[in-house]
Amino acid sequence: MKVVIVGAGSVGSSIARELLAHKHEILLIDLKPEVIGRSGLRGAHWLVGDACELSTLQDAKLEDAEVVVSATGDDKVNLVVSLLAKTEFGVGRTVGRVNNPKNDWMFNDSWGVDVAVNTPQLMTALVEEAVEIGDLVRLLTLQTGVSSLVEFTVPHDSYVIGLTVGDIDWPEDSTLVAILRDQAPITPSRDDVIDGGDELFFVTTIAAEDDLRALLSPEQQQDHQPASDGTLSDAVPQPEQQAPEDDGFEG
Repeated sequence: MKVVIVGAGSVGSSIARELLAHKHEILLIDLKPEVIGRSGLRGAHWLVGDACELSTLQDAKLEDAEVVVSATGDDKVNLVVSLLAKTEFGVGRTVGRVNNPKNDWMFNDSWGVDVAVNTPQLMTALVEEAVEIGDLVRLLTLQTGVSSLVEFTVPHDSYVIGLTVGDIDWPEDSTLVAILRDQAPITPSRDDVIDGGDELFFVTTIAAEDDLRALLSPEQQQDHQPASDGTLSDAVPQPEQQAPEDDGFEG
């Protein structure tokens, strides 16, 4: 896969290093020629120039790239590069780095950004994911703000423990995509049984997050308390049992 990375600073270089290790074709674009020597990146292609200039992107043959990553420290540059990549070169996927969280609202399809990476927001989510058990945590916003990747760590007293994935009526626009158990990822099937401590990962629309949060909330626990016979009781109250009338038959 050909990936063009704009900005060869610490972030861009780190991304390039990881992608090179996975045998992808990498082209880095940067204004400063000195970054080439100090990057230590072997196997990467380089282009020195202003990525906001259409001629530079033409020299980079951006139309051949599957992914363009705008990783500079300037939000304006990242937005312009994403927009040009989408509108002028038809790049299939653009990833934009958000430096200032106040600019996050602009990183959407109007500016050609498919995925916005807000580092402070992501770090906050990872911290919350590490400590928040029993709450839904958004890890990443996908699809230009329409969908997200969220995580839920199952508390050891949750009503979903012992249920299979197919037993649970998940919200319509939420899909369970992975279960992390004992640090091993599991591709979920309808027959997989949920256990305490499981980390559930969902791709969901932003609008459906509240439905998913409500489904997994502690309040739902009250509606699924075990009945006296060991089965799950319904939230609907049952009519009182009445003694049978005397029908003339002796016991």
